[in-house]
Amino acid sequence: MTSVNDVDRALRAAPPHALLDTLRPLLTDVWGAIDADLLLADYGMTVLQPVEEPGDPARAVSLHNTPESRAFGSQEPHEEHPRNTGRTRLHLPVTARGERLGILTVLLPPGPVDPAVTDELVQVADLLGHAIVVAERDTDVYRQARRVGRLTLAAEMQWELLPGRACAREEFAVGAQLEPAYAVRGDNFDWSSDAHRLTLSIINGMGDGIHASLLTHLAVGALRNARRAGLPVADQARLADQALYAQHHGDQHVSALLLSFDLATGSALAVDAGSPRMWRRRGTAVERIELEAQLPLGMFEESDYVAQEFGVLPGDRLLVVSDGVYDALSPLGEVFGERALARAVSATALLPAADVPRAVLDELARYRVTEPLDDALIVCLDWSGRPVGTPSG
Repeated sequence: MTSVNDVDRALRAAPPHALLDTLRPLLTDVWGAIDADLLLADYGMTVLQPVEEPGDPARAVSLHNTPESRAFGSQEPHEEHPRNTGRTRLHLPVTARGERLGILTVLLPPGPVDPAVTDELVQVADLLGHAIVVAERDTDVYRQARRVGRLTLAAEMQWELLPGRACAREEFAVGAQLEPAYAVRGDNFDWSSDAHRLTLSIINGMGDGIHASLLTHLAVGALRNARRAGLPVADQARLADQALYAQHHGDQHVSALLLSFDLATGSALAVDAGSPRMWRRRGTAVERIELEAQLPLGMFEESDYVAQEFGVLPGDRLLVVSDGVYDALSPLGEVFGERALARAVSATALLPAADVPRAVLDELARYRVTEPLDDALIVCLDWSGRPVGTPSG
């Protein structure tokens, strides 16, 4: 049995809150580690917070221009050699199916690190990422480490509703981010994939605070219920529309963009039920994908929805943004608008999908001068497609 398999067995048997405590002695016994630390990215994707003593701001590590951030951004191990110790700090990305969770830092004795050791520790960090995702079902330790301040109740509900902030498969990579991260109200996103299709939904619930969050919860729950029943996106929209109208009788509604992609062909179906807007970067060209605007979900009784067809090609990037992006104002009172967004899409062309939403939101923050009046949501999808002859199952 290999050492990496020993780690896998130990993490599976560990108490949910004690993954790092379980891992430390194994790192020492097998790889000669002196110590190890686990840091997780906060909700705003600005700092890495230690799982141990998460409330200590002195231990937070910036996600900009630090050795840890280089490992996090590149998703590659990064060696650091502090001059005052002579020891090596090996920073390893902790990721689960494309979801960038944080960094495992392993302190090693002085001297060069054997590439074989680095490769094994990369596998250990990957196992840790998957163990964290499972452990979060039974402990709050890792969620507490992700916050630099208190979330509003509405934000707590919204983050709990999300599938994650990134996902990657052979055919696609998707990344998303909500702002304001600690006080988000009605914006949300959801995705699911199987052997044949990827389904995405981008939601913008009307209203403020807890009322917007409750409205979005109902919409996402209805869409998931319809999706898991095997219904196509147009029928998903119809059932969610009926659920919202039955509850609120048209007084509240939800704007939504529903997308369904055939993983084998890139053929896509879309239902544009409101405000989220979609852009495509193909080669060097950036253009908005125009869809027929249909009624927001829940506005009228028994609204009908029709799916529109479009296609994506390998190498395409899609960016979906909510109203909070378009409505941001500059010091001169100019809205962020389509021209600024097109520039941001071009400027982030070399970034992976998981990094694009944060980068565009940073550009948005530099553009505006006042606190945002609405949530801002960005979802980025990079399409690779399925190689010819690849089985679908």
